[in-house]
Amino acid sequence: MLRLLPMTDRDKDAEILALRHQITVLERQLGRDKSRFAPSDRASLAALLHRLPLHVLRRLRLLVRPDTVLRWHRNLVKRRHAAFCRPKRPGRPRTVRSIRILVLRLAKEKPSWGYRRL
Repeated sequence: MLRLLPMTDRDKDAEILALRHQITVLERQLGRDKSRFAPSDRASLAALLHRLPLHVLRRLRLLVRPDTVLRWHRNLVKRRHAAFCRPKRPGRPRTVRSIRILVLRLAKEKPSWGYRRL
């Protein structure tokens, strides 16, 4: 992205046209076969394109449908949110030590009591 800063708009337009032509050639070679994207490719495409309005996104020459790019972005955000909200330690929190000692003492003193009464 840093290499795009010193480029003029005319150079950028020429590069965009060349890239679009390459996509057309690739689509022609693939035919009906699906192209496979690596997770890193999906993440970078989703990050770059998710801010574009849907009508603009539909006009772009992409190897995948615009809805697919938006789905990739939703999944990316969902995984990030799930990882952030995941509890640090799974399972039930430990019982306080004083309560554990009390329960064990009561179990020794009153063997006729069941676990519900304890």
